[in-house]
Formats: sequence, structure tokens, C-alpha cells
Amino acid sequence: MATPFVQGRLRNEPLEFSVATECAHCARPIHIDLDSRLDFRVQEIGASPLVFTPIVDFAKLSGPSIIDDF
Repeated sequence: MATPFVQGRLRNEPLEFSVATECAHCARPIHIDLDSRLDFRVQEIGASPLVFTPIVDFAKLSGPSIIDDF
């Protein structure tokens, strides 16, 4: 299954989704709403999770997908 961003591009339509996770430090729940423009909103007041985008050299990937190489 393609990621929501890829699906949105393939369908030429904007997509939104929600992520339910927890803080790796304190285990408090975190809910993040994200859209295909990478705009996001954290539902928990005061929470400021760190979000990153990995820099990937796609020419050097050996697995069938980026997930397999991480």
C-alpha cells in the first residue's frame, strides 16, 4: 500500500490522515493530523513532537522500498 502522500499524488487529490502514537520519552499519547501539503496539527495542548524528513540517496537503496533499507 502506498503512503497517503503517494496515493494523493497518484489520484491527483488532497488527502488527510491522523496518527495516534505516544511520546518515546514519557509514553503520553499524541495525536497528529497531517495533510498532503505536510501541514500538521498536534491535538494535545503543549505537546511539540519532533518531526523529521530523512535525506535519502535513492540511487543507493538496495531494498524494494525505503522502509526495507531503514
